[in-house]
Amino acid sequence: MNTTRETQLDLMRAENREGNDDCGSENDDLEVVTIQIPGPDSQRRAAWGNKMQFFCALVSYAIGLANIWRFPYLCQQNGGGAFIIPYIIMLGLEGIPLFYLELGIGQKLRKGSIGVWNEIHPFLGGVGISSSILGFILGVYYNVIITWCLYYLFSSFQKRLPWAECPVDSSNNNTVVHECHISSATSYYWYRDALNISPSIEEFGGIQWKMAGCLCLAWIIVFFCIMKGIKSSGRVMYFTATFPYMVLIIFCGRALTLPGAGIGLSYMFTPDIKKLQDPKVWLDAATQIFYSLGLGFGSLIAFASYNPPTSNCRRDAILVSIINCGTSLFASIVVFAILGFKALSMHTTCLQDAATKIATAIPEFNTTMVTNEQELSHFLHLYNESIHHLGIRNCTLHDELSQSAQGTGLAFIIFAQAIIELPAAPLWSVLFFMMLLSLGLGTMIGTLEGVLTAIHDMNLFIWMKKWMLAAVVCSTALLVGMIFVTCAGEYWVGLFDTFSASFGLSVVAFMEMIGVIYIYGWKRFSDDLEEMTGIRPGIFWQATWRFVSPVIILVVVVASIVSSALKPFSYSTYNKELAVVQSQPYPRWAMVIAACIALSTCLPIPVVALLRYFKIVKVEANIPASVKRLNTTPSTVAMMRQNTAGSDDMNEYCDEANTDYRTEPHNS
Repeated sequence: MNTTRETQLDLMRAENREGNDDCGSENDDLEVVTIQIPGPDSQRRAAWGNKMQFFCALVSYAIGLANIWRFPYLCQQNGGGAFIIPYIIMLGLEGIPLFYLELGIGQKLRKGSIGVWNEIHPFLGGVGISSSILGFILGVYYNVIITWCLYYLFSSFQKRLPWAECPVDSSNNNTVVHECHISSATSYYWYRDALNISPSIEEFGGIQWKMAGCLCLAWIIVFFCIMKGIKSSGRVMYFTATFPYMVLIIFCGRALTLPGAGIGLSYMFTPDIKKLQDPKVWLDAATQIFYSLGLGFGSLIAFASYNPPTSNCRRDAILVSIINCGTSLFASIVVFAILGFKALSMHTTCLQDAATKIATAIPEFNTTMVTNEQELSHFLHLYNESIHHLGIRNCTLHDELSQSAQGTGLAFIIFAQAIIELPAAPLWSVLFFMMLLSLGLGTMIGTLEGVLTAIHDMNLFIWMKKWMLAAVVCSTALLVGMIFVTCAGEYWVGLFDTFSASFGLSVVAFMEMIGVIYIYGWKRFSDDLEEMTGIRPGIFWQATWRFVSPVIILVVVVASIVSSALKPFSYSTYNKELAVVQSQPYPRWAMVIAACIALSTCLPIPVVALLRYFKIVKVEANIPASVKRLNTTPSTVAMMRQNTAGSDDMNEYCDEANTDYRTEPHNS
């Protein structure tokens, strides 16, 4: 703090004490002039260093691991190219409008998620709380994926990658482990070495300490990235926004030259139109939009609140959304090209194994007589009585394409397979998992920045510095996250991913639309956007904000409830004997936990509204008039709630409070 600032502060404090011994006096309710004090603290709210830093932060936050593993996985499970149709429709009618809305309202009101919704209407305060809970839950299990990236990254610093070949069984004449032989080396390493996965979610199997160590390291890295807010995270996002594209381009070049790549791409771009009749496909598309763009978590509102008031948020929303969609499609091309290669390899192995088993039962049978699935089918039918006891399965390329990998394993199995096909494989492995690490960190930084900004704007812990608040959040998340590094950890990641997002995000997004367009007012919001950007929203934005998007989101919410009631939830488990992924229903106790997770993300909305409607809690506290006259909102009440006794300490507190509010322009 410079001398000029100190002198001005002393003068204001002296004038305040001379004019009023008690800062809560009614006689002090006079007009206060806004004073800008020179010095680094003249603005209480931080700001981005430049426009490029903000744009890189948006790209880095919006483009994450969901683009690499979640989008290709949904394509794989929902009819290949058929899923792209509802995805693009949802992007245009739901994703981009909501992205624009969140940036616009955050930039105008210049508050975090909780502060924004409290200012729009006190009854909407629960929307900000729900979005913060969603962000925290996402951070808790999302960082486990970063943990897996770290484990693979450390494993890459070897002369030969550990997943390049199957291990041998010393107790069986040093033959290749059967489980690895019937699947693949990359699949075996993922399930048996990295995860040491248990047969079901009911068998915890204890904590895997190697993964627990990586989880601790992951949270330490995240903490150092967010401890100073956007001052530290903004610079990191320059790297996290650009580095992944360089690596993806390299892998794309290699993937397209692999045998079977065309089969995988054909599977991706050949739509199964019947899938479009399934409401789950549309629900998955809508949820993926929320995940990909980071909608509903409060992070976009927090990012925009650090923007200059004249920033063109409409252009940012459109550009980032298009880049995000393009990245998902580009990553899918790479994934499905490699998926085709892996499926072809497994299909060939399956045919060879089947032919060998037939030859053991039928001596005159020649293994070269089976070269494709049609010939195998023919011989299985011909020799059914002699070989049915051998358990030979009918190998089909389509089955291999649809079952080669599922969930998060899509990235760790499919891409790991491509890496070993490259020269200097360990080098490319290091680059690839550094890319995944940067993608994950970009999303984690943005998500937790939204949570921290919301908590900070509540002023519940005014004595706690930003780095201390970040330490508490990261430590709490680390303790909760220990459940994900057990042998059943991958199943718990799936449970959190399924039940924290699909329903909660849709409810929060719907309330955001209603809050801004129908409570804050679409005309007022349009005026704000025109004032900030110089461009008034046209008929497309008016139609989507007022009618189309809310209806779509409401339909998605209702469809998800109906779907949950009619169809029991299941999850994918790994069968060690068959080396395949199978589906089984969740146990009842797991569904109870899932229901608690889902309810925790949306219950704050009605609870806060009811508490404030029936005045069970006060919307505004008894704020001293000398402070309250500057249009204090409910989100800033806690900072100023103090006893108005006229002590010296209280006078010092009131002086500082008045000084802060004089130096912060009113933005509502």
